[in-house]
Amino acid sequence: MNRKKQASRSSGGRPVPSRANDDRLFRNLVTFVLPEGALFSKDEFHGNIKWVPEQLAAQALIWSWQDSRNVTDAFVKTLEVCERIQLTEGAKTYTAFMNALGRYRGIIGDRLRSRHQELAEEIGGRFFHKDARVLMGFDGSRVTAPRTVANEKAFCAPTYGHGTRAKYGKKKSQGLRRERNKQHKVEPQEPQVWITMLWHMELRLPWTWRLGPSNSSERGHVQEILKEEDFPENTLFCGDAGFVGYSFWKSILDAGSDFLIRVGGNVKLLSEQADIQRLSGGIVLCWPKGKMDSGEPPLRLRLVQVKVGKTKMWMLTNILNGLKLTKKQIVRYYKSRWGIEVEFRGLKQTIDKQKLRCRNNERLLAELDWSLRGMAIAELLALREQIAAKALKSVDYTPQDRSLANTIRALRNCMRNLGGRNKTNDDLMTELANATVQRYHNKTDKRARYRPKNPDKKPLGVPQVRSLTGKEREKLRKYRDENAI
Repeated sequence: MNRKKQASRSSGGRPVPSRANDDRLFRNLVTFVLPEGALFSKDEFHGNIKWVPEQLAAQALIWSWQDSRNVTDAFVKTLEVCERIQLTEGAKTYTAFMNALGRYRGIIGDRLRSRHQELAEEIGGRFFHKDARVLMGFDGSRVTAPRTVANEKAFCAPTYGHGTRAKYGKKKSQGLRRERNKQHKVEPQEPQVWITMLWHMELRLPWTWRLGPSNSSERGHVQEILKEEDFPENTLFCGDAGFVGYSFWKSILDAGSDFLIRVGGNVKLLSEQADIQRLSGGIVLCWPKGKMDSGEPPLRLRLVQVKVGKTKMWMLTNILNGLKLTKKQIVRYYKSRWGIEVEFRGLKQTIDKQKLRCRNNERLLAELDWSLRGMAIAELLALREQIAAKALKSVDYTPQDRSLANTIRALRNCMRNLGGRNKTNDDLMTELANATVQRYHNKTDKRARYRPKNPDKKPLGVPQVRSLTGKEREKLRKYRDENAI
């Protein structure tokens, strides 16, 4: 029997396309992100290196997309993929590869971040802005590291167990049998890495991030980012109730941006009005006593009460005009910010980085850094194909339709079958264009049936707003007169 006829019958009468074309498509995809000889032309590397920086970065990107549980196995598969697509000037051994990523993590990270942000603005098009604003959400999360001496020394908090909440937990568990049972001692602290991410809310893409030990300050990370990086004009930062404080808010204003933050009982504000809470919001001042005495300017802000779902909450913003930032926009923006939680879930579950693999702290940071970058670039590539495909078909599209799981599945399927035979008629670009979430009508409540209530989780409460005293009014009047406000 003719081989072509036999292949046709084995596939149910449908011709099986060759996957050889995906070799070229996959290489074009990598070189689109990492154009050869362009990104690192002004950077200096050690004179004895035997790899090309662009190809090392491409190697790391492919490494981050692998589905192997062990990082060494992922590197072996990466070498096979690089050889197949003719990227032969990368690192040849796992040790050289990880040492290079650790040593040049700052240089490569800075260049790739700038490249990613430029492509996001170029590809995003009309989705890059919303209401003439660039919406950025921020939040933090932790991932676990192996229990090695290096990781414990680098990531464990030295004051673990001595804080107020830890003492409260010990007091609550005094009567438990575990505390009295010497055979079941409490395990020592587990090393964790803190991730603070800034996330583009409309494109639903990681924008930039910082990594640190488990006791890192997410507010400190954001302030560090604001000092070191530039952001587009009319950027509005949106955060949850942990991102509060005079210094933090002032750092956003000094960067020339706006903010929208949820606040509660953890915030103390001043008001020139009689009863601002009865009015469901108004103009308030953030002016702590220490800042007031040292001559720092008061922050004039707007407090707004909104209803998100069934929950009433208080939002604080520096945009004082209610016509420029309406209550409907506030609710819509805050709902969009929740997508960053889904992004963290994708990192931990889809990318499988809830627990990292590397046993050395420097290599572990490189592993996590490239996992985040690989996820961001994969989503950006899927966004490009989906916008182009939907525009060609004149179909409405929003970045919310993109699926991280299907995007990673398409890339891994392509790498797995390079030079082989494909089981479908779709090439890599088509699979990326079709990497969307499944739309269906949900007939039941998706909340967990047996979700227990957390008795230690207290409600956020209402912000503490009080009227200015006579002395404070006098200081405010004097400050306004001196600064002609």
